[in-house]
Amino acid sequence: FSCQEWEKLIKSMPSEYKSSARRFKRAYEIMTTEAEPEVGLTPKEVIWKKNKAKLYRYTPVKDNLHKTPILLVYALINKPYILDLTPGNSLVEYLLNRGFDVYLLDWGTPGLEDSNMKLDDYIVDYIPKAAKKVLRTSKSPDLSVLGYCMGGTMTSIFAALNEDLPIKNLIFMTSPFDFSDTGLYGAFLDDRYFNLDKAVDTFGNIPPEMIDFGNKMLKPITNFYGPYVTLVDRSENQRFVESWKLMQKWVADGIPFAGEAYRQWIRDFYQQNKLINGELEVRGRKVDLKNIKANILNIAASRDPYA
Repeated sequence: FSCQEWEKLIKSMPSEYKSSARRFKRAYEIMTTEAEPEVGLTPKEVIWKKNKAKLYRYTPVKDNLHKTPILLVYALINKPYILDLTPGNSLVEYLLNRGFDVYLLDWGTPGLEDSNMKLDDYIVDYIPKAAKKVLRTSKSPDLSVLGYCMGGTMTSIFAALNEDLPIKNLIFMTSPFDFSDTGLYGAFLDDRYFNLDKAVDTFGNIPPEMIDFGNKMLKPITNFYGPYVTLVDRSENQRFVESWKLMQKWVADGIPFAGEAYRQWIRDFYQQNKLINGELEVRGRKVDLKNIKANILNIAASRDPYA
């Protein structure tokens, strides 16, 4: 069919088919011709760097700030702008508007030269230094730390190992701690079927495409086809379209997982559940979550297949 013949055919269709054809056309335009949305727009400055990692301080919008600053610690996969997605849909913006002094630890994108980075390195060499920089910058006697996804798991270990740091509050968002029942993830990563060492030794760093595929295979129909079916159904709702574009950008914007950190994350946590069993060691030190003295808020979703 030529475009003219297609348009003529559509005009001859019943109204229900015309509506469907119009939505399909609009969805096609959204996916093929429209620009990607801008993300992470809240003003900020870099106040500390180490290797690929950066510590940001967001520009305060209130004169009277809460005395206790808040440090956001993201996971080692995907990018942290999900916490500052777009104006009006941003956790960072929400906190700033309520008078918080907000900081974000962005791990950056590891290269092949970072494949030997372990979780120990991130937890011992990065998070404590970022926390101390926050304390110095804010001139506060204490701080709050919010860990997102595996960033919360790492933050809990950091807090347990650093009893001397004045951590007032710990907030965990969708963070896994007990890996005894991880559903399909557990089956995918079972050491009887998944050759962890071969994967790490082959790739060096685990490609984001591999991580994304594993996540999507938990609910393959929903994750591979669902977003596009939903887009066609709601392609004439501009507010939905903007949200859809933002989320699809973030989901597809993965980063490599440093090889040794991935090896440790899968073996010590998913396969052996060392953290909750009190068997995890970081740089030769046993991690005991009972050492955490901070107030804790743990936020989890009842239908979250990942945590």
